[in-house]
This record gives sequence, C-alpha cells and structure tokens, in this order.
Amino acid sequence: MTTSKLSQKFATFAERECRDSSPLYESLSLHISQDDELLEIGNVAREDQPVPNLLFGAVHYLLMQGNDHPLKDYYPSIVRDANPVTESFESFKSFCLTYRNEIESILSSKRVQTNEVRRCAYLYPAFGYIHQKTRKPLALIEIGTSAGLQLLWDQYAYSYETEEVFGEVQSRLHIRSEFVGELTPPLSSAPAPVVARIGLDLNIVDLNNEAERLWLKSLIWPEHEERLQMFERASSYIGEQPIDFIEGDGISRLSGLVGSIPEGSTLCIFHTHVANQMTIDMKKHLLNVVEEIGQTRDVFHLYNNIQDKDLHLDEYVNGVKREQTIAETDGHGRWFRWLLKDEAVLT
Repeated sequence: MTTSKLSQKFATFAERECRDSSPLYESLSLHISQDDELLEIGNVAREDQPVPNLLFGAVHYLLMQGNDHPLKDYYPSIVRDANPVTESFESFKSFCLTYRNEIESILSSKRVQTNEVRRCAYLYPAFGYIHQKTRKPLALIEIGTSAGLQLLWDQYAYSYETEEVFGEVQSRLHIRSEFVGELTPPLSSAPAPVVARIGLDLNIVDLNNEAERLWLKSLIWPEHEERLQMFERASSYIGEQPIDFIEGDGISRLSGLVGSIPEGSTLCIFHTHVANQMTIDMKKHLLNVVEEIGQTRDVFHLYNNIQDKDLHLDEYVNGVKREQTIAETDGHGRWFRWLLKDEAVLT
C-alpha cells in the first residue's frame, strides 16, 4: 500500500470511526497519518487487514502484557486517571520505535477479529424476523466467527431505550442499544429457537488460551470499559452451548456444510463486519455461493459490509430470491435504524 493511501486510511479512521467514540485513537490517528516512520511500520500489515485497528491493537496488546513505558499513562484501560490525549503522540511514537520488532511481528501474523457482542442487539430482531417468516428453528452458520460470541446471541438479555427486557432475561449479559428513526423492529419476548451453531474462521480464537484471549481484549478500544465488561460476560457462556468450530476459508466450506443442517430448520448464514477484510472478488464469490445454495434449499443470508455498511437480508425461498436492506447500524451496535415497513411486530 502506498504511503499516501495508508495516510488517508488513518485520517478517515479518525474522522469516521473514532470521533465521539475514542478521543485517544482519534488524536493518534491524525498524527500517524502525517508520520512516515509510523506509516512504514503500519505497512507491514497484510493488505486484507484494517491497518489502524491492527496497529492500535498491537500496541494495546503489548501494553496489556505489562511492557513498562510512559505510554501506558494515556490508556484508561491500564491506569485510573489517564493523561490528556493531546499529549500522547510523542509517547506513542517512542513506544512504537522501541518495540518495533514486536509490533511488526504482530502486524504480519495477527488478524482483527473483534467479537463485538453489542452487535447482537440488531441480530436479535433480525433473527426474530426470520423465524417469524419460517416458523422453524434456526440453524446458524457464521463466517468470521472469531471466538463464537455472536453465535450465542440467544443467550443474552436485551433492552432498547426502556427497562423492558427481551431475550434471556436472566442472562449474565444484558445488552443495551437504541433505536433511531420512526420504525420499530420486530421484538419477541423470547429468542428464536436455535438447533445448530457452526462457526467458520481462518483462525478460530480459543478463549481458554490466555494469549488469544488477551488479543481479543486488546482490540477493544481503551476508553470502552463497557465493551470490555460485555466481552468478559459473553465469554463466560463459551462451552455452555455446543458450537461446531471449523477453521479454514469460510466461503469455500459453505456448500459442503449444507448437508449437515438439520431438516425442518431454517438455514441462516450470517456475518458482521468480516466482509470489510474481503476483496471485491471474494465478496462476489460469497454472494454467488449463497445463491447456488439457495437453488437447492431455502437459505437466509444476513450481512453487512459487502455493498455498504447497512444490514442486508437476502432470502431464497423455493429458489426465488428476495433482497432487503433491513437496518442502518452503528459499528459497535450502540444504535440501529430499522428500515422494514409494514412488518408485523412479534409477540
């Protein structure tokens, strides 16, 4: 990647992702976008990876491992009263140059695999909507599953702006999100039944491995204490429900998995944000594979970051395709705007 293109990525990351969410990363991103030495380090990352997320994750990971450096005093995830972000860049650059070998090793070997469980806040009504249409239990296949936390969406409790609770009301994890706009999504008091959970990923994350667990925690932004708490609570459910983890290229494995899906269930293929690491050709291939599956059995494909950031639902019923854009969503699931009109509300 050219230096100018990578520079623009950091500038865009500051403006579109970090503003009003992470003052530390916003400030650092703007400085990095103008610093050739740090851009050179960032260029070690593989081309399919979001470099800003990966670089910040690598630095956070090393700090959380206990590497002692003045930079830690700017991270709310590490110290109680962090120093002002406006003074952080000099320490950040010093840390990156001091630990350059370690950072470049992480950039060349790790992937951004954030398990943002708050995204389940919009998966809950989406899966409820699918179940309402088919009246069959769901068989889930997630592409880019990481540690599988989103496959357990039905184990969590949800509230949307009020204290009314949906889902698993006694859950150890209570996810809160907001509706924006005028339309109300379909919300059932109980989650749709799930009969199968399959997680596909190039690198399955084992949360029993402390190093792998720490990597996922390092991808959570330093100011986002609530995200970290949700991650920890969601992680406590791993092992309580059977998940069939399969390591490898999820797109190439899809067709071969269809035969294992129980008869009398609704096949749901879904993924959130992993497509931003796919090339255009890979995205087209994925859509073609799902369409081929849809010629032999009914399938619902729930996804974002292929055409745009919105949440899409492609359904194939009796070989007939129907495409819908069902929601606009915040990247971390803090809010979403439901777009489907005249759909019955679940009870």
